[in-house]
Amino acid sequence: MNKFFFKSAKINEFRLWGLVFTLVGMGVMIVGTGGIIWWGQAGKIIAAIFMVFGMISLLISVIVYFWAGMMSTSATMLQCPECGKPTKMLGKTDRCMYCKTMLTLDPAQATE
Repeated sequence: MNKFFFKSAKINEFRLWGLVFTLVGMGVMIVGTGGIIWWGQAGKIIAAIFMVFGMISLLISVIVYFWAGMMSTSATMLQCPECGKPTKMLGKTDRCMYCKTMLTLDPAQATE
């Protein structure tokens, strides 16, 4: 079976990383703007550098969200045997988006 880092559905993991990049980018830009207050004239240069890094992080988050959306459109829809809710599955193994049950389409990897 595949080992998952966060024990959640693959699509939800991609969305989580998109959120992390968004929050980090916004945080970096806020800290950079604070540099103007703390360091005066030199803070403007620091703010500009932090703004660039923040925008790069936000751009990465847009790419991650777009990628997750494209994968979501081609994901296999199935009904979870545990909770009965419809869920999306990427690859041969994945987890239910709701109850985190391991799902597979490969009979060799299936268990009871």
